Amino acid sequence: MNDQIKQDEVNKAVWAACDTFRGTVSADVYKDYVLTMLFLKYLSDVWQDHYDKYQKEYGDTPELIAELMTNERFVLPESANFTTLYKARHEPGNGERIDKALHAIEEANVGKLRDVFQDISFNSNKLGEEKQKNDILRHLLEDFSRPELNMRPSRIGNLDVIGNAYEFLIKNFAADAGRKAGEFYTPPEVSELMAEIMDMTEGEEACDPTCGSGSLLMKCGRRVQAKFGGSKKYALYGQESIGSTWALAKMNMFLHGEDNHRIEWGDTINNPKLLDGDDRLKHFDIVVANPPFSLDKWGVDAAENDKFGRFRRGIPPRTKGDYAFILHMIETMKPRTGRMAVVAPHGVLFRGASEGRIRQKLIEENLLEAVIGLPEKLFYGTGIPACILIFRKTKSDDKVMFIDASREFKSGKNQNQLDDSNLAKIVETYRARETVDKYAYLATPAELAENDYNLNIPRYVDTFEEEEEIDLVAVRAERLKLKADLAALEEKMDGYLKELGY
Repeated sequence: MNDQIKQDEVNKAVWAACDTFRGTVSADVYKDYVLTMLFLKYLSDVWQDHYDKYQKEYGDTPELIAELMTNERFVLPESANFTTLYKARHEPGNGERIDKALHAIEEANVGKLRDVFQDISFNSNKLGEEKQKNDILRHLLEDFSRPELNMRPSRIGNLDVIGNAYEFLIKNFAADAGRKAGEFYTPPEVSELMAEIMDMTEGEEACDPTCGSGSLLMKCGRRVQAKFGGSKKYALYGQESIGSTWALAKMNMFLHGEDNHRIEWGDTINNPKLLDGDDRLKHFDIVVANPPFSLDKWGVDAAENDKFGRFRRGIPPRTKGDYAFILHMIETMKPRTGRMAVVAPHGVLFRGASEGRIRQKLIEENLLEAVIGLPEKLFYGTGIPACILIFRKTKSDDKVMFIDASREFKSGKNQNQLDDSNLAKIVETYRARETVDKYAYLATPAELAENDYNLNIPRYVDTFEEEEEIDLVAVRAERLKLKADLAALEEKMDGYLKELGY
């Protein structure tokens, strides 16, 4: 069976497992249960697969098998095994048993999974009263025991199938549940675009200060794997403020075999956790993010005395945190190799007051490399079009590249998409760094200053299509002909009506 068939099978089966909750619990609540159960089932299947393999080889020496199992990526206590939970599914207390199993897994793998399950409780009243909750969880255990969800490496082969199924679920939850569930997910093609432009290489470190479920960060790492024969010589760092989403990111990394990561939980602006040994902000080769758009109450009161000096170019407005995230990211770029890509609403390009002053300073310091306008309805939970800003510590020139990619996309009912040809055109244009009629423009510092550092894309990329000239004489002649035809028809009609006695 090829990987694609397996992938479709697994995706279908995990999505079907959501039916257990539909109509009882909302998607932004049940997503955590389904994703955590997928994780638990994966751990159990891998553990069992390896245990059975060793038993075949060293069946008569249980001590050796036990010793070999301590070298696994993780430890799975017997009480926490999916099979143990499944066997007891008809007994009362499913919620409590699953919670205890997760706690035991966390305890046994504290270095890798500390606190990951603290925000999820299968014994919660969110799932209803005891009997309903027990039934729902029995169904869930039965859903995950289906043969299509046998995730043993000896059957699945490619670890990516599991990671992809996790991503598939996250994407579908984002699309299904609108704004609330969509906040933690960047559409895959936008992540792909940012990762390609950042072009991570071996030995580099990447960071996403608002990492959500970690998908964008992992796309950067995949570039290294693709270019260097599967190499894992890179490190991923992230921070996420919502506990349950931080847990998603940790599980997501684990399922994709990304062991060289550090994902912290906390508010990046008010409590940055990714620090170096001297309690200063750690620097990275690549910084990427899709921060919350125009965040209200982002922490303006503490900004003036920020001990990291992130707001020395100006303090963003109280009710719009876009530049708070941008300035944080600028501060964490490595001095020479540092580059960053950030998704932002178009307002960051032209709003005045303190944002205008910050924008001017970033341009005068020659940090802004490109502005890419994206189509509307790309992002889950908002129809507004966004843009990607690219900054670089060492630029090849002092100009800013503007790309208007807003009119080329694959149209969808609720969501638009960028297809491969749209993405290829953006990347090619970005790399060529040359003006393209009605699509891209390379602006000089003088032009930016002349526009008062307003970066609104239509000021630079002229997409105006000239309409065909209208021949008024021909139009008048056509009108007179139609008028004469109408008069003749009216006369004919009168004749018919007279014949009919009207």
